[in-house]
Amino acid sequence: MTLSIEDRLDIGDLLVRYATGIDRRDWDLFRTVFTEDCVSDYGDIGTWHGVEEITSFMEQAHSAAGHTQHRITNQAVTATAEGATARSYVDSVVMGLDGADGVQAIGFYDDVLVRADGRWQVARRSFTLVLMQAVANLSHSPSA
Repeated sequence: MTLSIEDRLDIGDLLVRYATGIDRRDWDLFRTVFTEDCVSDYGDIGTWHGVEEITSFMEQAHSAAGHTQHRITNQAVTATAEGATARSYVDSVVMGLDGADGVQAIGFYDDVLVRADGRWQVARRSFTLVLMQAVANLSHSPSA
């Protein structure tokens, strides 16, 4: 398979839509990222089978969070006979509800992508964690 410029733009949009869905808590948008029967392996964090399982986990994991930012960068997309693969970097910050502290996680996604019903989706995702660290919001003023 050869990827057109439009395919590459659509895949870039797909990868960013994942981050946008989480950060906006737009779980309907998030669901559009994955195939119904996707497999998402996040290592020690967990493995989920199907779009509803990963959506449920993400919704629960972010329900006690304040602001979040998931930045997806360095998207390397390769055509395959069945569709495409992509490796992209993720740098995420998940703050607590009070905004005073949180966690930063840095890693990368290796995705198997398929085109179905005119759109690209993730059929298989593997997340590799490179760094996780606590962060503090130095501009945060605690309530008196």
